[in-house]
Amino acid sequence: MSIIKYSLLYVLQKSRLNKRGKCPIRGRITLDSKRKEFSTGQFIYPENWNTRKQLAIGDNVDVEFINKQLSLIKQKLDKAFLMLELSEVNFTIDDLFRAYKGDDNKKDLGVLEYFNSYLERRKELIGIDIVQSTWNKFSYLKSDLKSFVGGKYGGRDFMLSRVDIKFINDFEHYLKTKKNKKQVTVNKNLQRFKSVVKSAVSENVLDKYPYSFHRLKKVKTEVLYLSRDELQKLEKYKFAQTRLEQVRDMFVFCCYTGLGYQEMATLKKENLVEAFDGYIWIRITRKKTSTVISVPLLPKAEEILQKYEYELPVISNQRFNSYLKEIAAIVGLQIKLTHHIARKTFATTILLYNDVPMEVVSELLGHSKLSITQEHYAKVVQRKISEEMIMLKTKLKN
Repeated sequence: MSIIKYSLLYVLQKSRLNKRGKCPIRGRITLDSKRKEFSTGQFIYPENWNTRKQLAIGDNVDVEFINKQLSLIKQKLDKAFLMLELSEVNFTIDDLFRAYKGDDNKKDLGVLEYFNSYLERRKELIGIDIVQSTWNKFSYLKSDLKSFVGGKYGGRDFMLSRVDIKFINDFEHYLKTKKNKKQVTVNKNLQRFKSVVKSAVSENVLDKYPYSFHRLKKVKTEVLYLSRDELQKLEKYKFAQTRLEQVRDMFVFCCYTGLGYQEMATLKKENLVEAFDGYIWIRITRKKTSTVISVPLLPKAEEILQKYEYELPVISNQRFNSYLKEIAAIVGLQIKLTHHIARKTFATTILLYNDVPMEVVSELLGHSKLSITQEHYAKVVQRKISEEMIMLKTKLKN
């Protein structure tokens, strides 16, 4: 860690003599070659000042008072510098002067220091407003932020009050170049950091909102899903191994329900309820958003539940996706099969390709906003329209 050089010098402003012949005593702070002058509020006759000793001298009645005031100023500045040093926050000369003046101690927080307190508060909400996995993602982000700050600022924290668009852009560059993260992952990290920054602004710890000038770089992503033919091929395949048959059944079950892994893994018979229309629906809380979703139990999904007496086999997410790779290779599917493909297949092949409106798809998927569904599946709808128009052209030709 680099040593910060700090000093305080008192100088006379002789060009500003008042009517009594006194001039102001100015304070001059030097911090790592940066200077800042300020008023001490004290005035003195030039002949009563000893520059070398930094003291007022002579028999003048004001001398003792002036020396006491200057001594108090130095003590307060020394204390402010020491506190900032102990906090291990990368601070500027303006931060030091503000700390000396006693301006809102909350503004002296480091970005990592504030992030820690943010995580502690969020930790208390696990199981209430957020799930453990969400908190973990913020914790991983803080680790990356700590590495970034440590590498760029010599192991010290960085003043939260100084977080600006440059800091955000530099952090984004670090995530791409040093952490080798893809743009889609970088965007998610920056969105999480944005939540932390918003919290700091709302708590009046940060005066300006630096994200006002930041724009996430758009990422073109292709929605991967199983076509009707691929899904049927998977459904009809006879597996020799029980574990692969079970995983295939659970995957297909999610293709017809849109449930995420956590919802599938925790599904109980009590989650099956008779709804207003007299049919059985799945009613379960989506772990990711903590929202209650209701999905009608389609015949294929009900058939699979009956096969396992309404208790799907228990298997870890890691093993589940590992077995799906085997399944894809055995069945001859060219797509990289993961559990999330089932959710995409439900939205596209089962719903959108059967003319279910986008608003209904959004509701069944448990998306918090319709715009999320539209952003992900707009191209799928366009493809569906294109196919319909091609069919129409063929009919019109005949």
